[in-house]
Amino acid sequence: MTTDATDETDRATIEGMVDAFFGAFVSGPGCAERMDLLRGLLLPQALIVRTCGLEPAVMGVEEFIAPREALLTDGSLTDFREWPVAGRVEVFGDIAHWFGSYAKAGTQEGEAFTGRGMKTIQLVRTADGWRISAAAWDDERDGLSLPD
Repeated sequence: MTTDATDETDRATIEGMVDAFFGAFVSGPGCAERMDLLRGLLLPQALIVRTCGLEPAVMGVEEFIAPREALLTDGSLTDFREWPVAGRVEVFGDIAHWFGSYAKAGTQEGEAFTGRGMKTIQLVRTADGWRISAAAWDDERDGLSLPD
């Protein structure tokens, strides 16, 4: 791995994209604009996978975004947000990934909740800059927890 100026610029760009990815998942006003920003971060053919102790759910971009946008705007989920806690970026040429922990908090149907998990986000360099090609996550649950 190199650590030249280009690599540092790539890392900063990717870290900004990771922040924007997590920042899209906030309830309340501006959700449509955040979802449009999220669409712009993703390759149109990107795959997103949720595991969480279940059979993996493999989704395309719209299959991933549509139900989350509905949940973030229908009033049943309030004060919700997700944020990266700690992670690392690795870059090699035109491929990169972020792997790290994240947290979430909100109120659903009047009940406050919090959660934590791990996400992996893969990126590729395109003619238009870096884009997310895939993401996958798993959340804490009985028998699986992040170290403190």
